[in-house]
Amino acid sequence: MDSLFPVTLTLNGVTATHEVSQRTTLADFLRQTVGLTATHIGCEHGVCGACTVFVDGRIARACLMFAIQAEGRDIRTLEGFAGDRRMEVLQRHFHERNALQCGFCTSGMLATAHQLLEGSPDPSREEVRESLSGNFCRCTGYHAIVDATLDAAAELNAAAVATGGEAAC
Repeated sequence: MDSLFPVTLTLNGVTATHEVSQRTTLADFLRQTVGLTATHIGCEHGVCGACTVFVDGRIARACLMFAIQAEGRDIRTLEGFAGDRRMEVLQRHFHERNALQCGFCTSGMLATAHQLLEGSPDPSREEVRESLSGNFCRCTGYHAIVDATLDAAAELNAAAVATGGEAAC
C-alpha cells in the first residue's frame, strides 16, 4: 500500500489540504480526490491537452505533474474561472461557433485560449493556431475553435476601446 502525504495548495482561490499517494497525478487528484471534473484525462502523456490547468498562472499538463508537486502552488481549473470576463466571452463564442462537440477537449482549449488572450489580446489567426496546436480535437476540426477565439478577442478588444480600459478580465 502506498504511503499518503499531505499536500497543501491553493485550488481555485481556496487553500486546501489533502493526503495523496506520491504516484497520484495532479489530474487524478483533481478529478478523484477533489471532484473537479472539468480537467479531463486523455492520453496521459501530455500530448492531447485535455488535462490543461493553470499552475501559478501558466498552463500546464495535469497528467504530467504529481499532486505532491503542487505543494504550495496555485492551481486553477476551469471551475475556478467563474466570473472571469475573458473566460465567459470565450465560452460564449465557443458555443456560438459550435467550437465544441463532444466537449472532451474543450476545457484544455479554453484554458489555452485564455492564456493566449491574456498575453496577446489581439492575436493573428496564425498565432491562435500555433497556441492551440498542443491541444487535440477529434470532433470539430480547428476552424471553429480558432474562429471562436478570434471572435472573443475582437469582442474583448472592442469593449476595452469602448471603456478606455484594458482588454479582458
